[in-house]
Amino acid sequence: HIESISASTIMLRSLLLFVLVAAGAAFSPLPKANARSSTALNMADEVKVGDKIPAVTLQEGQADYGRPEAVDLAELISGKKVAIFAVPGAFTPGCSKSHLPSFITAQEELKAKGVELTICIATNDAFVMEAWGRTSGGADAGIRFLSDANAELSKALGLLIESPVMVRTKRFSLIADDGVVTHFFSADNEASDTWAPNVLAAL
Repeated sequence: HIESISASTIMLRSLLLFVLVAAGAAFSPLPKANARSSTALNMADEVKVGDKIPAVTLQEGQADYGRPEAVDLAELISGKKVAIFAVPGAFTPGCSKSHLPSFITAQEELKAKGVELTICIATNDAFVMEAWGRTSGGADAGIRFLSDANAELSKALGLLIESPVMVRTKRFSLIADDGVVTHFFSADNEASDTWAPNVLAAL
């Protein structure tokens, strides 16, 4: 009888230990995203004047939820003077109220400065980018809305950030002539440094 009680006690203690270990593992803090970001992102140095825009394939959403089309960025901007601006997220307040509208209203002035095409980039998927372009009036103004959903362009430009929700592109604007960056505008000091009026003032 004593041996039976001892065996039962040992089993009970073993079970309790197992439960405690499992509970401890379940409630252990998860590794922070930043702890792996330096390895996971593996970004290039931040883009600068004189750099060539990398050859990457982006996605462009189509009307009526059509299948997104692949866009070879290098081919699209070859031989052209273009403005490219990126936002952390489509439909977000700062991007929708300030950054994008500044380029919508500046289209004629940009063209007068020789800019043949304006491109908006974000890591949102192509369907979201198409909807943002359509509902904001940006597409009607002639701006191309391209999705960098895999963050290939953002990473190659050294302008990728991680957030709790998704990988995003840092806010920036640039001018490229035949694929070579001639002007670069960072939001590190002020977001407004990347808005169209500041870009126009530099051209």
